[in-house]
Amino acid sequence: MKNIKRVQYLNKLKAFKDHEIIKVVTGIRRSGKSTLLMQFQEYLRTIGVEDDQIVSINFEDFDFIDITDSRKLYEYIKPLLIEGKPMYLFFDEIQHVNDFQRIIDSLYIKPNIDIYITGSNAQLLSGELATLLSGRYVEISILPLSFKEYWEANGESFDGRDRCFAQYRQNGGFPYVTRFGNDQQSIHDYISGIFDTVILKDIVTRRGFTDVMMLQSVIRFVYDNIGNILSTKKIADTMTSDGRKIDVKTVERYLQSLLDCFVVYRAKRYDIKGKQFLRTLDKYYAVDMGIRSFLFGNRHRDIGHELENIVYLELVRRGHNVYIGKYDNLEVDFVTNADNGVVYYQVSETVRGESTLARELAPLKSINDSYPKILLTMDINPPIDHNGIRQINVVDWLLGDF
Repeated sequence: MKNIKRVQYLNKLKAFKDHEIIKVVTGIRRSGKSTLLMQFQEYLRTIGVEDDQIVSINFEDFDFIDITDSRKLYEYIKPLLIEGKPMYLFFDEIQHVNDFQRIIDSLYIKPNIDIYITGSNAQLLSGELATLLSGRYVEISILPLSFKEYWEANGESFDGRDRCFAQYRQNGGFPYVTRFGNDQQSIHDYISGIFDTVILKDIVTRRGFTDVMMLQSVIRFVYDNIGNILSTKKIADTMTSDGRKIDVKTVERYLQSLLDCFVVYRAKRYDIKGKQFLRTLDKYYAVDMGIRSFLFGNRHRDIGHELENIVYLELVRRGHNVYIGKYDNLEVDFVTNADNGVVYYQVSETVRGESTLARELAPLKSINDSYPKILLTMDINPPIDHNGIRQINVVDWLLGDF
């Protein structure tokens, strides 16, 4: 397996290097945060930064198990700081240190110190830390491998891109998964470990939840309904009718925990015609298809919704704000807004049938503006223009050819 360089994220770290701003790398466990920091440290050495200018602590490493609060961390760090030299401080999974906000704020105000921290929970940037560091940090949110990264790391072992993409849809993009090739049992066991760790360490222990089975049921429900419009009431009512009694407030708490730990992502709805955000009926997407395969195997694989999920994550990776579009009674899969303006996307496994093509084009045709409109499908063909709507093969699009 090739060493997978997370070029997109590395470039962001390079751009903020030596700026008086704290770099906060967030994302689900095993998505590559620690590896990213190590790759950035390697880069620092290539430009002349000496080893004694780099201090790196992983708080899940047993070597640092005694550093449990801000005072102990400061006592460890202080003798390592070299006066008059730029220092690069890396704190991996810093949420394990009690009251860590105080030392981050204290170190931040010292000269020649560049700080990088990671965490597996969005609460890292809530509460006191957000107050202390308001306007003084940048968040770099990392996802599992994109298909382009997966292809570059693993593609040589496949007979063509489509076979590789089928494997990616099944196994997902956790970087270490690429080491197992097509050994499905090892992949299953590895993702099982990630899933159990996130549930037990990041959600149950930190939130004090006692009903682990109910939490898992909520996760399964959401992952089984990726790409479907959901409300907390619908989740509660459906689960209760299936014999798992749960109230709306409990569903809300569980969902917020899943969002905080980057297990799921939420896309809000946007009324294109009325130009306003809608407060209800969001969609939820899985952080990784490998977890979904772990939960359900190959049961009722809905390729259309899987593609929609993969496209959603790719749009997020590319820096877009992503919403579900509503135009009268029609739904546009994604409305995105980034530096280069608005783009509309529709995603479908295939549009070979006339009626299917008409159905998928209808929402895009209804929008009366000049912003780009794109239809992504698995159909193998060169880009097609449907009166201004571009139809592109989704694998080509994911590889960045468009």
